[in-house]
Amino acid sequence: MQDYQHILNEIYTTLKKVKTKGEVARYIPELAKMNPDHLGIHLRLITGESFSTGDTNIPFSIQSISKVFSLAKAFQLMGNKLWKRIGVEPSGNPFNHMSLLEQENGIPRNPLINSGAIVIADILLSHLKNPKDDFINFVRELTHDDTIDFNETIALSEKRTGYNNYAAAYLLKSFGNLENDVEDVLDFYFHQCSIMMNCAQLTNAFVVFANRGRCIHNKKHLSLHKVKRINAIMLTCGFYDEAGEFAFEVGLPGKSGVGGGIVALLPHYYVISTWSPPLNKKGNSYLGMKALELFTEKTELTIF
Repeated sequence: MQDYQHILNEIYTTLKKVKTKGEVARYIPELAKMNPDHLGIHLRLITGESFSTGDTNIPFSIQSISKVFSLAKAFQLMGNKLWKRIGVEPSGNPFNHMSLLEQENGIPRNPLINSGAIVIADILLSHLKNPKDDFINFVRELTHDDTIDFNETIALSEKRTGYNNYAAAYLLKSFGNLENDVEDVLDFYFHQCSIMMNCAQLTNAFVVFANRGRCIHNKKHLSLHKVKRINAIMLTCGFYDEAGEFAFEVGLPGKSGVGGGIVALLPHYYVISTWSPPLNKKGNSYLGMKALELFTEKTELTIF
């Protein structure tokens, strides 16, 4: 077996020397308060061994990474009927872009852009008895960690500044692709984005997508059919208009969030999470992208 701890330590040491590393997200006031110097990397093999370096136990707002959890829950509930309301194609645009939504009659390109995740939020609102409680419990079940929760301060901060999301939601509503009240849908959406997790928890949660639908305790949550499709969407859409670059440089399905987190996986082998708050111009963690590129270079373990 490769010396994964040595590899992670090497990557951490290399990246801590980098001077230019992007800017912390400022359009959500609470995120602007993050310490830009944080850096953590956590690796978990499917066989159960874990390796960490840096700030892997500090919780951060997972933001858009939560869209993978909401997609998984909606897919679990609706099956292939889900795709009548949402597409599976890369957008080639920033995560909050709306021009394609109008051109394509209110059907979002994929579930990982904001408009797509808002439709998913609407679906969960319609199908779950206690939407926010049921959703956070689903995330806790995947992670086997009941301490995971929403951050109400961040959710409120997003609500007060989320004008673009309100615009997208009302546009979706005008095309008949939202069943519930816009305020209720966005309340759920802002809460899901506010979920706090650390690198270790995030890695554990994503084992279900690397382990044929089974979580870290080997309980079946998703069929292989669903896992295959979710991983495909992560590969092609998980990094918005930088998805091609991530596939080219890293070669793994994954998902980023503007809180600075990134999680990626190699089916049947491992899940790896990184956290570094400063973002590049595309809205992805600058050092996180570099860390994963270095990891797959050093280990030669990618889907390609």
